[in-house]
Formats: sequence, C-alpha cells, structure tokens
Amino acid sequence: MSLVLEGVSRSVEGVPYLDNINLVCERGEFNVLLGLTRAGKTTLMRVMAGLEPLNAGRVLEDGVDVSKVSVRKRSLGMVYQQFINYPAMSVYENIASPLRLERLPKADIDRRVRDEAARLGIDHLLDRLPSELSGGQQQRCAMARALVRDAKLILLDEPLVNLDYKLREGLRSELRALFADRDTVVVYATTEPEEALILGGKTAVLHEGRLLQHGPTAEVYRNPVNTTVTQVFADPPMNLMQARIEDGQFYVDGREGIELPPHLSHLATGHYTLGLRPHHLFASDRGQGSVSLVGEVEVAEVAGSVTYIHLDVNHRDWVVLERGVHTVHPGARFEVHFHRRHLYVFDQQDRLVASPDSELGQ
Repeated sequence: MSLVLEGVSRSVEGVPYLDNINLVCERGEFNVLLGLTRAGKTTLMRVMAGLEPLNAGRVLEDGVDVSKVSVRKRSLGMVYQQFINYPAMSVYENIASPLRLERLPKADIDRRVRDEAARLGIDHLLDRLPSELSGGQQQRCAMARALVRDAKLILLDEPLVNLDYKLREGLRSELRALFADRDTVVVYATTEPEEALILGGKTAVLHEGRLLQHGPTAEVYRNPVNTTVTQVFADPPMNLMQARIEDGQFYVDGREGIELPPHLSHLATGHYTLGLRPHHLFASDRGQGSVSLVGEVEVAEVAGSVTYIHLDVNHRDWVVLERGVHTVHPGARFEVHFHRRHLYVFDQQDRLVASPDSELGQ
C-alpha cells in the first residue's frame, strides 16, 4: 500500500495544527516523523488514521481517497505512548482481541497470536494479566495487538517514550527487524534525533505544523534544507553564526578574513549563516589550519563520558561536545577550535547552499 497526503491542513478553532502537508509513504518503508513537542506529529497520525477531519487536502491509500472513510473501515494498527492494554484480559486475549472482532477462525487466531507473541519475545507471558508485566512487556503486548492484524498501515506514536533507557534501547534495536518482512506502511513518531538515526528508513521533519524536509534519514541529517532542520534534527542542535563571504574568504566576529575551504569556494559575495555541529568543536587547538573563536561559559553538563559546554558566542548560544569530564566555570573565557571543512552554509533565504557532505551549488 502507498499512503499519500496531498495538501493536508487541519486547524481547530482557528488555530493551525497542520499546514499544507504533502507526503508520500510507500509500503515496505520505515517512515519517521521527527519534530519537537507540538510540531504536529500526533495530529498528522490521527489524520492518517481517519481520527481527525481535514480542513483541506486529502489522504489517499493506493490511489483511493479515504479522507472521509471511518477509522473502523481502515486496515490500521496503532501503538501509543501509554501502555494501552485491557486490564482484565490475559496477554493472549489482548493480542487476540482485534482478530476476534474480525470473526476469524479459532485456529487462525491461535496461530497468529502465538506467532506475534514469539516475534516480540512475550510468548512465555500469554497467560498473565497486564498488571503482572513490566513496562517493556506491557508495551510489547500493545505492539503485538497492533501488529497481529497484518494491517496495511501501522502508526507508532512515540511508543518507547515512557520506558527507561535500557528498555528503550532494546526495543528500538528490534523495531526495524519486526517490520522488515511486512508488506505495510510504517510511520513512527519521535522527538529524538538519535532515535530517527538509529531507526533509519526515511525521516519527515515537522515544525509548527509544517513539513520541512522528507527523505532518506541519513541524507536529511547530512544535508538539512534550512537552519530550522538543524535545530530539530540534532541534539544538541547545530551551532550557528553570521558571516560575510568576499574574495575567497569569510569574515566573522570582526576577525581578519579566513580562507574558504574547497567546498565553499563557489559561493558568491554576500552575507550567510555558517553552521558547525557540536562534535566538530574542540577545546584544544588541533592544528593543521584550524580556526578559533572565543565565547563565555554559561554552564557545563556532564553526561556520562562526555561534557556539554554551553557558551555565549557573539550573543548566540553554542554547545561544545567534549569527550571526558571537564570542569569549567560560568563566566569564564573559553576558546573553541574547528576545521573549516566541517562548515555548513545557509543563504539569506535560509536555504542550505554548501555542506561538508555534498557538492551543493557546484
């Protein structure tokens, strides 16, 4: 099945939730909806499911307009943030419930329930009640119930967000394999850039109800179309600074001109926004033509084996990701270094015009 959204818009009491969304999801693909809280991910999923009416546009399944088709008549499975299971039913009966509604033969129900439970590693828990399960097991039960129908469309709305880190990590690594041999459209919503990168497939970046970019996940990450995507699809977000390019050099922070690296040599004279990822900044000079800038420390966060150093650089918030534990003090002068080959460049219309990973504009 293909799922196509054409010019989809949705507003409630004059407040826009979705604005002219055009999106194509093909069967066999793993599609990630990535966006901050209130970006429109859940509303978009509810539109896909037929749970929300449209103000404009249409939803097509295999070329057929289903915009006004009831959710009860859709081939659909949905998994939510919460562990939604029927508390009085065993795990077996929870998984079997959608098949019983379809009045399938008892032998078919039993085979499909046991097969799905085995795929999700809960076949030994079929006689238990949801209250007797851990959080991860409850979510596996909810997922099995959504998947057992072999629906044409599977929607997963931040299904791992309420699990602890270890459980999230384990389930996340299994998800792609669960759908690898299913002839279905899969759409997975998340606020976490790292999760999108791990899941792969294709990613659609949403922001304030608008679709900013959609494509293969690695390509979207490497070549964000504008600076908003750099802030949504990165944690910490990309560091940005204003610069002027002229005569083969770029100028920032009142400094003397710095020679452009080869991937920026095609850029015309003008004002631009330069971007650097936090892991491409260093506290110590790496030599070989590295460039330095000075900021003021705002705060340092130690997170396991890395330290996030937050700086004020020319009145912009920057983050430096340093391996190891580092002690710095708020208000201190802090010099950061970077290599010019890691620079991203956006023009005055906020369009990506140069990237370390592409030959844009050449």
